[in-house]
Amino acid sequence: MAINEEDRLFEALLEYLRQVRGFDFTGYKPSSLKRRIRKQMQVRGLETFGDYLDYLEVHPEEFSALFNTVLINVTGFFRDPEAWKYLDTQILSAILAQKTPDLPIRVWSAGCASGEEAYTLAMLLAEHLDIEQFRQRVKIYATDVDEEALAQARQASYEAKAVEAIPTALLERYFDVVTGRYVFRADLRRAVIFGRHDLVQDAPISRLDLLVCRNTLMYFNAETQRRILSRFHFALNDSGALFLGKAEMLLTHSSLFTPLSLQHRIFSRVSRINPRDRLLVLAQTGDEEAENRLAINMQLREAAFNSVPVAQIVVDFNGTLVMANSLARSLFRINLQDVGKPLQDLEISYRPVELRSHIEKVYSDRNSILISSVHYTQPDKLPQFLDVQITPLQTNTNGYIGVSISFIDVTGYHELQAELHRYNQELETANEELQSSNEELETTNEELQSTNEELETTNEELQSTNEELETMNEELQSTNEELQTINDELRIRTVELNQSNAFLNSILGSLRGGVVVIDRQYNVLTWNGEAENLWGLRAEEVQGHSLFSLDIGLPVEHLGEPIRNCLVGSEKYQEAILQATNRRGRAIQCRVSITPLNGHEENQRRGVILLMEEIES
Repeated sequence: MAINEEDRLFEALLEYLRQVRGFDFTGYKPSSLKRRIRKQMQVRGLETFGDYLDYLEVHPEEFSALFNTVLINVTGFFRDPEAWKYLDTQILSAILAQKTPDLPIRVWSAGCASGEEAYTLAMLLAEHLDIEQFRQRVKIYATDVDEEALAQARQASYEAKAVEAIPTALLERYFDVVTGRYVFRADLRRAVIFGRHDLVQDAPISRLDLLVCRNTLMYFNAETQRRILSRFHFALNDSGALFLGKAEMLLTHSSLFTPLSLQHRIFSRVSRINPRDRLLVLAQTGDEEAENRLAINMQLREAAFNSVPVAQIVVDFNGTLVMANSLARSLFRINLQDVGKPLQDLEISYRPVELRSHIEKVYSDRNSILISSVHYTQPDKLPQFLDVQITPLQTNTNGYIGVSISFIDVTGYHELQAELHRYNQELETANEELQSSNEELETTNEELQSTNEELETTNEELQSTNEELETMNEELQSTNEELQTINDELRIRTVELNQSNAFLNSILGSLRGGVVVIDRQYNVLTWNGEAENLWGLRAEEVQGHSLFSLDIGLPVEHLGEPIRNCLVGSEKYQEAILQATNRRGRAIQCRVSITPLNGHEENQRRGVILLMEEIES
C-alpha cells in the first residue's frame, strides 16, 4: 500500500534521528509521536516534517528541545496513592517475607523521569527495613532515555509543590530542607543508581524483585510492547512483581504475566515460557552461555531439518539454493557442492516440474501454492507421483527472504484412489447427512468465533483509547506546568518593573530642578513635579506632545540646535541660559542642561534629558 507524502517525510525524519543521534522512535505509537513533534514544530514556526528535518540539519542544538518535548516527563511522589498503598502493604511485604536477611533486594524503576518514583520506592523499603539493613541490602536502579531528567533526578532536590503528596512523617524523616528546597537524605540516596537505558534497544537489568514501569509502555506500539515485556519477564525473579501505570492492562500478554491486582496494575511473572523465546531473550542480553545454547539450538534445528521425512529444499530471494535436506539430495541427486549455486543451473529447477515460474507466482501472489500429482521417474526405479508445495519465507517485518519447497511422495495415494472411490460411493449417503449436521455446527462455530473476535477487537480498541487519553492527559498536565512557570516568571518581572519605576520616580521627584525627557521625535516622555512648578503644566497634559509645540514661559525654539547635537552624537553635553517666565509670570534666568539618553547598545541615542534650573540673581 502506497504511503502519502506526509508519512514519507515523517519516516525520513525518524530515520535521520536514528542515524544521527542513535535514538530509534520507530517503536513509538505514530499518532502520539506525530502530535508531540508537531508541537515542537509550532514553536519553530514550521509547517511540514520535511521543513523540520532541514531545520535539524542546520541547528543541531534543536535535538535537546525536541527530545524534551517527545519524552513527556510527567511523574510525582506517590502518584495514584491507592496503588502505592496496595504495593506497600501487600506486595513489598510478601517480597521481603520470602527474602532471608542476607539476600540483596533489587528494584528497577524503568522510565524514572526526574526520580520521584525511585525515591518513593526508597522510602517504602526503608520503612520496611531498618536504615542499616536498607543501606546494605537495597539497590534501586532508576533508568530513563532523557539525560536532562536523569541529571535532575541525581540532584534529589525538589520544590515544596513537588513534595506535597508525601506524608508529613516521611517528609520529615527522609528529606532535608536546603535553601527552600527539599533534598533526599544523602546516606540513603547512594542506594538509588541512575543511568541512561533504552527499553527498546538495551539489555534488561536482571534478578529483580520488583520492576516499576508506570505509564511508559503506552507510548509504544504493540510489537515493541511485546519485546519489552519479554525482556521484563526475563529480568524478574520467579517471585518478582511488575508495577505498571493505570492505563496499561497486559490483557494480551497472559503467557508472560498474570495479575496480582488488575485494579492497581500489579502483575506477577509466569514462571514458564516457551524455551525458544527464552533463549532469544537471553541472547539479546549478551549472555555468553545463552549464545552457546542458541548455537546448539540452531544445530538441533539443522539436524531436525535433515531428518524430516519429506524431501525439502530452501531457495533464497536471489534464486540461490541455500539448503537441501538429506532426502532431497538423495531423491534429486544434489551434491553438497550444489548448495550455494543458482537454482537455474541445477536440474531440479525444471525437473520434475518447472520451479522458477511458480516461485515468481508465489512472490507476486504473496501466498503458497501446491502443484499436485507431478509425475517423476528416477533411473531404474518405478514412477512416482509428487505433490510440490512452495511456501514463501518471511521476516518479522513481512519482507520475503526466500521460499521453502517440499516434495511429498503421494504415489501410495494414487494407488488407493480407485479403492477410495468405491468406498466414497458407499459412504455418500451417510456423508450427506453428516455434511448437513457439520454445516450447522460450522455455522454456529463461525458465529461464536465472529462474536469472540468482535469482543476482542472492542476490548483492544478500548484499551488503545484509554492509553491515548492518558497520554493526552499527561501532555495537558505538562503544558499546564509550563504555563504556570511562565506566569510565575511574568509576576516576578512585573514586581521588578514596578520597583524600577518607583525608584526612578523617587529620583526624579528628589531633584530640585525641572527634568524633561524627550525621544528622538522631540515628544515628551517624562515631566517631573519641579517642571510642573516652573511652567504650570501637568505631566498628563504634555506627555506625548512635541516639546516645541508647548506654550510655556521657556523659549524652546532656542534649544533645537543643542538638542540635535546631542541626538546625532556630536556632543555629549550642551548647556544654554535663557530668559524665561515662570508659571507665576515672574521673569527668571533659566539654565538648561542637555545630556543624551542612551539605549542598550553602545552609541545608540534614544533621546535627550533636559535639566531646567532657575538661576538665583
